[in-house]
Amino acid sequence: MKFNKETFVAGFALFSMFFGAGNLMLPPLLGFKAGDAWFLVTLGFVISAVIIPLLGIFAHARLQGTMQDFAKKVSPTFSLVYCILVYTISIALPSPRTASVTHEMAIQPFFEVNSWITSSIYFALVLVFVLNRARILGLLGKFLSPILFIVILSIICIGIFSTEATISPSDFQTPVISGLLEGYQTFDAIGAVVVGGVIIISLKIKGEENEERNRNLMIKSGAVAGFGLLLIYAGMIYTGALFNTQFDADIARTELLSGISLRTLGNIGKMLLSILVGLACFTTAVGIITGTADFMKGLFGNSQKIYLITAIIGSILGVLMGQFDVHYIINVAVPALMFIYPITIMLIFLNVLPEKVTSPTVFKTVVMVTILFSLPDFFASIGMKEQIQPVLDILPFGNYSLAWVLPAFVTLVIMNIILFTTRKEQL
Repeated sequence: MKFNKETFVAGFALFSMFFGAGNLMLPPLLGFKAGDAWFLVTLGFVISAVIIPLLGIFAHARLQGTMQDFAKKVSPTFSLVYCILVYTISIALPSPRTASVTHEMAIQPFFEVNSWITSSIYFALVLVFVLNRARILGLLGKFLSPILFIVILSIICIGIFSTEATISPSDFQTPVISGLLEGYQTFDAIGAVVVGGVIIISLKIKGEENEERNRNLMIKSGAVAGFGLLLIYAGMIYTGALFNTQFDADIARTELLSGISLRTLGNIGKMLLSILVGLACFTTAVGIITGTADFMKGLFGNSQKIYLITAIIGSILGVLMGQFDVHYIINVAVPALMFIYPITIMLIFLNVLPEKVTSPTVFKTVVMVTILFSLPDFFASIGMKEQIQPVLDILPFGNYSLAWVLPAFVTLVIMNIILFTTRKEQL
């Protein structure tokens, strides 16, 4: 597999769209709580925050279309509803969260500025980038992402090689599952189906109409982005584990990240962390709003006016929702993730598998079963755990917020056996 400059530019662009507020804050606290089980936690986190998103990019490379193509085998109506849900969640939660994190970690420690001012300036700049989307790949891939990557690696390397702390035992009873579920909060699987479409459309705007060439570019750039995410996540989780005896056990995510940067880089660490936070959050917000505007533009006959209106609405919503603190936004996101994430994961798997095992019938049945068995986890996440507990006790992995996993994959296998047998009998 040959990698050239264009591959790395696109790869870094993908990395920056994935790597946002949650990706920056979640791994250190996860490692902090994981202690000596940091490797197992990393394994779970990588499954949901690297491997599945990477498969999502590969699926986009194969489809060469928009996000609506992900669910079109279920039905056009279902695909439309699914896309609307995903884009609504994206601009209502992870996008505003980037502004909230930027204010708390990059602005507030240095300036006495109201969060309204921070969010307004922040999303005004996001809007400028979104409206110049033809240059997104170049701007993100050539300039912003490499800086982001270097700053993160600096914190990780100094933290690892300058700390002699003793790692304490883990707080997690099931570290792999804890890591996997925490990976939901990165929104990376959802990000894959959103920003994958952004990359496809950006390539076409640049005049790259050769589908085979675009497919190869996306696969290679996805591999670059995936390796970058793996390196950063593992490093940050391990760094958090190294410092798990040096801070209070109930420390907040933002405070831990600030504390680690101060311990590793000294006073200059605060400034570097501010740059890091700003870049990580900004590039993700650009990717989300661009993807949402692309979707709405496609629904209304490729109207540039609709693209502009959606970009403005997304930015205004970001300013409004960005006034809530990070912890609140993360908690609000849990029910939405418990419902939409299982569907997204199965759609990614189905779109990566060969056509012969993913007929429309298989698509419909597997997705419907996934929705049905994800409902107990959803109801538990909105405060109905006591009422739904008898059901969770019966279902495999029901007490680990993964009640949908076994039914979905068993259905995939059974449906293919039934269809294979039926076809064989008809011959």
